[in-house]
Amino acid sequence: MRGVLAQPLSALLCCILAALVSAPADALELRGHKDRLFAYPGILAVEEGGAFMVVDYDKMRDIHQRDQQPERRVRSRYVSLGVKRHSRLAVHRANGREIEIGLTGEYAAARFAVIFVHGRGGDQRLGMNDYTFGGNFNRLKNLMMANGGAYLAPTIESFDDIGARDVKAVIEAGRTPVVLACASMGSIICAKLARDPAVVSRLAGMVLLGGAPDSGIAGSAAVRARLPMMFTHGSDDSVYDWKSQKAVFDRVRASSADYPARFVLFNTGSHGTPIRMTDWKQTLEFLLSR
Repeated sequence: MRGVLAQPLSALLCCILAALVSAPADALELRGHKDRLFAYPGILAVEEGGAFMVVDYDKMRDIHQRDQQPERRVRSRYVSLGVKRHSRLAVHRANGREIEIGLTGEYAAARFAVIFVHGRGGDQRLGMNDYTFGGNFNRLKNLMMANGGAYLAPTIESFDDIGARDVKAVIEAGRTPVVLACASMGSIICAKLARDPAVVSRLAGMVLLGGAPDSGIAGSAAVRARLPMMFTHGSDDSVYDWKSQKAVFDRVRASSADYPARFVLFNTGSHGTPIRMTDWKQTLEFLLSR
C-alpha cells in the first residue's frame, strides 16, 4: 500500500473512539490472545500503590524453553500466523521522502493503533517479525486485529529531529488514538514527541521499553496533559540503567496526584527483555482506560 494512510472516519466510528478512550479504568477489557502464555510468569513485588511491579524473569525458562532456536525462533504454540493476511508493507510519503512501514490492520478505520519505534540497527522488519522476541510482536499484532486496532512499525532512519518528524507524520496520517511504543534508542523519539503538544493531543499513551532515561519528559507537554505512560525495563540492562529510568518515572509520578504511570521491572532481565516479556494486553488495557 502506497501513499497517504489515512481516510476520513465516520461519525459513528468517532463515537466509538471517544467511548474507548474515555472509559473508566475498570470498564475496558480487550479481547485476549494466548493470554496464559504471555502473562507475567511471577510477580515478586508490587509497590507504590501498584504503580511499581517487579516481575520474575528466568533466561532458561523464558528464552531456552520458550524458543525452538534461542532468540531466533519461538516455538509454534506462541504464534498465530493468520494475522499475516492482514499485514503488508506500506510506504508513506512525508517530509520529502518515503517512510517504509510494516502495517497490520487498517489504520484509517482502526479503533486505536500502536506504533512501534525500533532502536539502533533496526528497521520495520524487527517489529513485524513473528518469531523473534518470544513471539511477542505476533501476539501484539493478533491483539490489535482482535480488537479492531492497527499496528504500525515504521523504519526510522535516525534518532534525531528528522526521525521524530517522520514518526509524527505517521501518527498524523491517521485519525485514531495512538499508543506510541519506543524501544531502546527509539525512546529518544518518544521523548522528543512528548514535548510536542500537537502530537500529544493524538496519543492515548506511551510505552518505553528499555528506554534511554530522559529527565526532561517529566516537564513535557505529555506529562502536563497527564498522558498515561508505561515503563518496562530489565534490572540487568547494561545499556541503560534501570535506576536512572526509574528516577524519570518517579519524577513523572510526582508531577501530579495519581499520575497514570506504571513501571514493570524484569528481575535479572537484560536490555532486550522488555520487548520479549511485556504483557501487551495488560499494558494496553491500562493505557486505554485512562
